[in-house]
Amino acid sequence: MDTTNGSLNRKLRMALVGGGQGSFIGRVHATAAVLDNRAELVAGALSSDPVRAKASAPAYDIKPDRAYGSVPEMIAAEKALPADKRIDFVTVATPNHTHFAVAKAAVEAGFNVVCDKPMTFDLKEAEELQKLVEKSGVVFALSHNYTGYPLVRQVREMIKSGELGEINAFRSNYIQGWLRTRLESSDQKQAKWRTDPKQSGISGCFGDIGTHAYNLARYMTGLLPVEISCNFKIFEPGRALDDYGHAVVRMENGALGTVTASQISHGRENDLFIEVDGTQGAISWRQENPNELLVRKNGQPHQIYTRNGGPYLSALSGASSRLPSGHPEAFFEAFANVYRFAYDSMADRAAGNKFETRDTIYPNVYDGVEGMFFIQQCVASSQQNGAWVSMQHPSARK
Repeated sequence: MDTTNGSLNRKLRMALVGGGQGSFIGRVHATAAVLDNRAELVAGALSSDPVRAKASAPAYDIKPDRAYGSVPEMIAAEKALPADKRIDFVTVATPNHTHFAVAKAAVEAGFNVVCDKPMTFDLKEAEELQKLVEKSGVVFALSHNYTGYPLVRQVREMIKSGELGEINAFRSNYIQGWLRTRLESSDQKQAKWRTDPKQSGISGCFGDIGTHAYNLARYMTGLLPVEISCNFKIFEPGRALDDYGHAVVRMENGALGTVTASQISHGRENDLFIEVDGTQGAISWRQENPNELLVRKNGQPHQIYTRNGGPYLSALSGASSRLPSGHPEAFFEAFANVYRFAYDSMADRAAGNKFETRDTIYPNVYDGVEGMFFIQQCVASSQQNGAWVSMQHPSARK
């Protein structure tokens, strides 16, 4: 038996919602959640179609009696089990418009939650979910998985310690090309729901990947936003939601940031990259080459930091690595780091210990609210031809 869950001498028990046949992100969650042998997937409601939900269960080794046909059935059945059998947390890996109902049901039943991003369908749902989480005392983690890369966390620590000086600017970009044509018209599952306002929400490209670029900059720099100016564009005729966008963000300390997101750039895959400029140094990091970080300082040779590469790395960066230097770690491991650090809080809660809820290494419910506010304000600005609008949501400033 694994004994690494702090004072909790057992594995955490997981339920997966979503992830049925044809799913991408559900399988990623299931793999990442058990990577460190601190949890086991024991239950699930894997599809909104009860037949497909049960048919998908064997692929996850979920026993038939815990392969549920719906979320209400799963919550009721699991809550009725003895405490030493029932699940500890629910992972929500479904389209955006279903996140709130699933997360709400789990939170109100007292189960911890790991939710895919964006957290909810709109800001109102996000703010309500925040209140429910605060009232219940559960652990709530949001899978902004790119925050889990060791060198992303290295940059976070470098900026916190003042190594780059005062932060003046950042340029955060997420560039894809898979929606260059109207792939949704061919009934491709991932394209279909992501371009549907009824399932995705008020934004397409920016809601899907622009939120990642913005969250990465916020996570690394710790800077608070003041206002934002944004322009969206739909380049594919007939598409209902944005497939390209650009935003300028004014930060509280006077810094300027830019966020660019595209899903119509030929040949680009998942090219999330960021540059941060400080008065004492600058960094560049690219998700498609995540094990290297470029550090520049005027008058000095450029430095390439490697993941787990030496004593110059922070303790947090080292704790987020699993393999020796030179053995690449990437997407699954970064995703697993969100779970890994959330598990510490879950173990503390299960043992009756206090745990941090706001200033966490893993993204939390407050980050989820801010992400939904970001989407709302970007849409509002773009509808006003790029007018400056407030980015000062109370949840980010408490």
